[in-house]
Amino acid sequence: MKLTAKFEITGWDQTAYDEPAEGPALTQATLSKAYTGALEGIGEVRMLACQTGETGAGYMAQERVTGSLDGTTGTFVLQHGACGGPDGTEQYGFVVPGTATGELAGLTGTCRVRHGEISLDYRLG
Repeated sequence: MKLTAKFEITGWDQTAYDEPAEGPALTQATLSKAYTGALEGIGEVRMLACQTGETGAGYMAQERVTGSLDGTTGTFVLQHGACGGPDGTEQYGFVVPGTATGELAGLTGTCRVRHGEISLDYRLG
């Protein structure tokens, strides 16, 4: 099954954990999201990131989602990330196998996260 849902970032706490004399800082952030649409619920995210100004950026994140997919309720963990620069952006995203609970137990799939939107291609069972 495939779905697309909207999200809003409702909380963002970011700090640098490595700030070298030369080169970009490495940061960590805790985010909260509110999902609406075919995915209804909340996401709690822990993210690591590196931004090089205008030339590039990368992030990797794990996110626990609590809510419902088309009315089926439970929780699951997403792992997603991206790396981009002047030549384009590469993204990845997965439902971490074995993390789904409740009516979503057995959930597997892939995801694509964009600004304010998530696409999920998934299977239940």
